[in-house]
Amino acid sequence: MINAGNDLQSRWWNLEARLVERFGKKPDMEAILFLIGIQEFGELRKKFSKEQKQDLMHIAICSLFSQSGYYELEKVDEDGWPHFKQLKALPVMDMIEQENFLKDHILLYFEKTGF
Repeated sequence: MINAGNDLQSRWWNLEARLVERFGKKPDMEAILFLIGIQEFGELRKKFSKEQKQDLMHIAICSLFSQSGYYELEKVDEDGWPHFKQLKALPVMDMIEQENFLKDHILLYFEKTGF
């Protein structure tokens, strides 16, 4: 089990290094979720409101966890915003497990998108 954690950590550091190469600085978790949200929303704007930024991070979380069957895309509204439906409850985890669960899904997402 220790190896799995170390493997996750080394893959995470590798992803961070590639993001630094691409954007010139190391993004935190919120920035990574924001990036994924924009990618999934499919529209890059000069400015998003604070509420829209939160919505984009929510889209990212739902998109990430839809990879494991926790959510599915229900519809895209008239403004182009995706809406998700939760299919099953997320597992109960402590903070570290939650972070690793999220990191694992982020890594899977970037692998699937070929980053």
